[in-house]
Amino acid sequence: MRNGVKKQFWLTEEEAQDLKHKAELTGLTEVAVIRMLLKGYHPKEKPDMYFYDALRQLYYFGNNLDRLLKKANSLGFIDAPLLRQEIKAWQTFRSDIEKKYLQPEKSNIKWK
Repeated sequence: MRNGVKKQFWLTEEEAQDLKHKAELTGLTEVAVIRMLLKGYHPKEKPDMYFYDALRQLYYFGNNLDRLLKKANSLGFIDAPLLRQEIKAWQTFRSDIEKKYLQPEKSNIKWK
């Protein structure tokens, strides 16, 4: 962001500690937290280890599913509608996990 506008401001020691703590909880930089708040979003806390384990398992499942699809395609037999349904369910589950743990929520605060 080389052509941005530089802003400097002072925080009390307590505010600075609070900002640092919140940035650590979210896994973002302090500047990223401030930018999200200015845009009207509330950043979520960084997910716990359960999330990362679940995500690894989902990716593992997806890779296995991809391998099975390639094999079924090469052998020439597959239940395409059922497979599409299963893939859609997997994608929905993955999307729900991302929404729950990663995507920030829009704030209801009216600034104007």
